[in-house]
Amino acid sequence: MHKTNIAADITERTTVSRGQNSHIARGFDPATTLLLVIDLQDGFMREGALLEVPTAREIVPNVNKMIAATRASGGKVAFSRYTADLDEPKPWTAFFDRFLSAERSKAQLEVFAPGAPDHGLWAGLDVAAEDYVFDKTRFSCLTPGTSPLQAWLEAEGIETIIITGTLSNCCCESTARDAMQFDYDVIYVSDANATLTDAEHQATLCNMSALFGDVVDTDTVISAMSGDVPLARAG
Repeated sequence: MHKTNIAADITERTTVSRGQNSHIARGFDPATTLLLVIDLQDGFMREGALLEVPTAREIVPNVNKMIAATRASGGKVAFSRYTADLDEPKPWTAFFDRFLSAERSKAQLEVFAPGAPDHGLWAGLDVAAEDYVFDKTRFSCLTPGTSPLQAWLEAEGIETIIITGTLSNCCCESTARDAMQFDYDVIYVSDANATLTDAEHQATLCNMSALFGDVVDTDTVISAMSGDVPLARAG
């Protein structure tokens, strides 16, 4: 599991910037809260997978704890699946043609094609029939025209999005940044996001804390959902 160590100067700067508003989230109204589980798919989770993130397997118990707590409180749960599709209306040629070698591009297009074995959600996740499962073709779940999430959020009246999943510094961070700029309250869970190195994870936590939302741990989120304690910033 990644450790959490947000630098004191970043915490101090954030406190000065926000003043008395030490936390962004307006609270946990179950009717307007979503737990978003990002890309915990076999293609990232399975040992030996093309884009394996070993630490992502370690966060699954925390993710499942929050899923249970979210359901118990009456909140909603959604799961994204990263999907590669060059036949979509606006194909991501910048990524597949220029950021990847020809060999890696071909491999990712195959591994994350809809219906491919590694495209599916990790079997260890607590997925229920009432949860919202959707595909996205960019890093962010909220890139217009590449995901149905934004329309679903508006239809459901969501105001607060709790971010979990992988990779901390890629799809999770991209989604959190966009969510804040689409006017949602963002809660980024420090011990329920995972990436390839501690350094990359820590950099994301600093960015999230300073600029995009609240950074808290799993137990704090669950306690706040139950009304036992207010949010307390991760340190």
